Amino acid sequence: MKKISFILIVFAVVVSCKDEVLPKPKAFLDLEFPAVNYEETNLDCPFVFEYNSTAKIVKPKGNSPCWINLNYPKLNASVFITYQEVHNNLDSLLMDSQKLPLQHTIKADFIEGDVYVNPVNKTYGMFYAIDGDAASQAQFYVTDSVKHFMTGSLYFNQKPNFDSIMPAASYIKSDIKRLMESLRWQ
Repeated sequence: MKKISFILIVFAVVVSCKDEVLPKPKAFLDLEFPAVNYEETNLDCPFVFEYNSTAKIVKPKGNSPCWINLNYPKLNASVFITYQEVHNNLDSLLMDSQKLPLQHTIKADFIEGDVYVNPVNKTYGMFYAIDGDAASQAQFYVTDSVKHFMTGSLYFNQKPNFDSIMPAASYIKSDIKRLMESLRWQ
């Protein structure tokens, strides 16, 4: 009996001692986000858009009445939205809004800009997806090129760690794209 045990132990040691190294499989957090239900804004502003009903609309004190924050309390994030009327200053508004994403190049791994055009709603702009440990994970601007100009930025209320916030950032980026697609000027 001792011989068999000894042989099994030696066999197990010899078989299990391989120099083969296997990489660990990639793993992602399995986070569940609330089902998306979009509602239309009911603000006293010259625009209307659809937003995720899990977000809360907050008007910051001391700012223009059409500057709003879409707060996502469960995700600890906010989309800061500013609205301005165009008064022969479209060039400077466009330059400022195109410079904002570039301020994140120090920490960003990748910045991708997508052109947005919707002639039916007369909305034209850019959506910037920012990957990496940058402060903002998404920025956008939308205009009709004549009277209206809106910008927005996504920020999380914590130190940026892209690996941790990536799923939530993707969820909110979809909401921002829906906002841009549904935006109508009044």
